[in-house]
Amino acid sequence: MRFFIVIALSVIAALLLPSEAAAHAVADGDKGYIQEITGVHPIPFLYLGAKHMVTGYDHILFLLGVIFFLYRMKDIGIYVSLFAIGHSLTMLAGVYFDFGINSYIIDAIIGLSVVYKALDNMGAYQRWFGFQPNTKAATLIFGFFHGFGLASKIIDYEISPDGLLPNLLSFNVGVEIGQLLALGAILIVMGYWRRTPSFLKHAYTANVAMMAAGFMLMGYQLVGYFVSA
Repeated sequence: MRFFIVIALSVIAALLLPSEAAAHAVADGDKGYIQEITGVHPIPFLYLGAKHMVTGYDHILFLLGVIFFLYRMKDIGIYVSLFAIGHSLTMLAGVYFDFGINSYIIDAIIGLSVVYKALDNMGAYQRWFGFQPNTKAATLIFGFFHGFGLASKIIDYEISPDGLLPNLLSFNVGVEIGQLLALGAILIVMGYWRRTPSFLKHAYTANVAMMAAGFMLMGYQLVGYFVSA
């Protein structure tokens, strides 16, 4: 349970930061550097993509929810691939064609994805509605929304059109590297926790905490949206 206590405290701490930071805005140093360069620069964009995913607590929470009850590497690979395909498509399309969704709204939807997955892990839909939603389809669909969240952040960079596509592809590769790093850390901790008797005892509580974190993310972003309107 210590792992989930750390996650909860990290999310709460992030929510106490100014709205720019809580919305995963581009760091001033990174933004200034990217705005000044033109042409193809794969390494900086690779780094920024990995940094965004590793520090993106909302993405990590959703990823944690997705793999929470997955034990076979084949199943983990399928779900993580669906998530990656979803956010890659909308991220690349959103930036390349220069369209996005309000950052507050899209981040609220990403918070909703965390709530959805936590409730799914708790078996809420079967108890409430008598059916189980298609988990693979849900992972792909929420992946689309996470991709729009990535796109909205990249648009903030005001990237030069010179070398845009190669730089975007590098950013996306960086995101996938960051996702694999985060996934590796989660699997190590989850693998250890699953071997203890406390896993089944506290799995429901952990997902309640995850759901609460998702609601906090949603509430924070919606308040930010109405305040900034």
